[in-house]
Amino acid sequence: MTSPSTPDAPTTPGDVGDGSAPGSGAAARAAREKIIVAGEGALKRYRFMAYVTGVMLLLLCVEMVLVYGLRIGPDAKRFIAWIPFAHGWIYVVYLITVVDLWSKMRWAFGRLVVMVLGGVVPVMSFVVEKRVHADADAKIAAARAA
Repeated sequence: MTSPSTPDAPTTPGDVGDGSAPGSGAAARAAREKIIVAGEGALKRYRFMAYVTGVMLLLLCVEMVLVYGLRIGPDAKRFIAWIPFAHGWIYVVYLITVVDLWSKMRWAFGRLVVMVLGGVVPVMSFVVEKRVHADADAKIAAARAA
C-alpha cells in the first residue's frame, strides 16, 4: 500500500487520457487528425494549382513569342488574347493556395517566397511543386506517426 502523498494512479483529469483536457487522449487525437486532414487538403489544392499555373505560364510564353517575336497579325491575336488574362487570374488563385499551404505547414518565410516565384518563372512551378509536395508529405507522415 502506498501513502496518500504518493498515489498509485494519476488524479488529474488530463492525466488519465479521457480526453477531458486539451492535449490528451481522444480530443487531442481528433484535433491532430483535423489539422492533418486540413494540411492534406491544402496540399492537394496547391498541387493542382501549381500544375495549372505552370501550364498557363508556358502558354503565356508561347503567346508572347507569337505576338512579339513572330509579330502575328491581329486576326490571329484575337484567338490567343485570352491567355494573359487567364494566367493572371489563375496566378491569383495559385497565390491563395500557396499562402494556405504555407500557413498550414508553418514553413519559413523563404519557402513562401520560392513558392510565389514558382508561378512567375517558366517551368519553376513544376520543380517547386515536386519539392514542396515531398516536404509536405514527410511533414504530414511525421504528424500522423506522432
